[in-house]
Amino acid sequence: MAGSAEQARHWRYAALPDVDLLRARYVSRTFARHTHEHFVIAAIAEGVDVFHHSGADRHAGPGSLALVNPDTPHTGRAGDPGGWRYGAVYPAPDVVAAIAAETTDLRGTPGFIRPVLDDPYAVALVHHVLRAAEEGNALAADTLLRVAVTRLLRLNGGNLPQRTVRTAGARTAARVRTVLQENLTDPPSLERLATELGTGPFALLRAFRDTYGMPPHAWLTDARVRRARHLLDAGTSPAETAVAVGFTDQPHLNRHFTRIVGVPPGAYRRERKNVQDPAADLLVPSDAWQNRGPLRA
Repeated sequence: MAGSAEQARHWRYAALPDVDLLRARYVSRTFARHTHEHFVIAAIAEGVDVFHHSGADRHAGPGSLALVNPDTPHTGRAGDPGGWRYGAVYPAPDVVAAIAAETTDLRGTPGFIRPVLDDPYAVALVHHVLRAAEEGNALAADTLLRVAVTRLLRLNGGNLPQRTVRTAGARTAARVRTVLQENLTDPPSLERLATELGTGPFALLRAFRDTYGMPPHAWLTDARVRRARHLLDAGTSPAETAVAVGFTDQPHLNRHFTRIVGVPPGAYRRERKNVQDPAADLLVPSDAWQNRGPLRA
């Protein structure tokens, strides 16, 4: 793989509301177990992306996509010494649901069935979406995104099961999550949580991990980073954000934010401030999709 430096750009394009965009090349970067509010559609261009998902390591190489549904715990790392290069789009659940309702027979809550899909054509579509966004071609970016999502849902789509809280352990885990959501900056200890909920610390740990795929402390870090992203999107400085979500200081936020999002909070905030004016986007030409044959989903 050419080059050696790790590089990443995480940004938004005004013509694609509720869709995050990413181009990245990582070599030694490892992603802590985390979740996303949006779908992950990652198109691998070079190298191998290894991510732990649903109890097993998954391998996505060139010409394949790593697909992760919202709120699904997963990790990420390079599968070989050369690292991996990819482009990704992160559409919100409402965006995917609207596309599914218009172009597929899926009803209920649509999502992806398999976490890895070999489909070079869909990989190319994702990269064309990113190029169109970079070049300011709103028509191409919007069209190609819809074609890509439609294709992936037709090849690998299904209805996501609704999470129901039935067992006593699941009910305990849900209560723990509520307590942590309400106390991001000053969470109780594990022992205090267990005592207040009338259970033992290890029983609480097992119940929470079985229900949410990670222990409470990892879930708390993930929730803090999610909240940090919303604050940074709103223009809050990284230093103020760190305190607001419960991290000790900005370096503490930087470390955890980068291990989950893939870029430092300062770079993330700068890109969010540079969202293009949608009124001008249609005037910028792009050849990202031209002369490549008919679009097919």
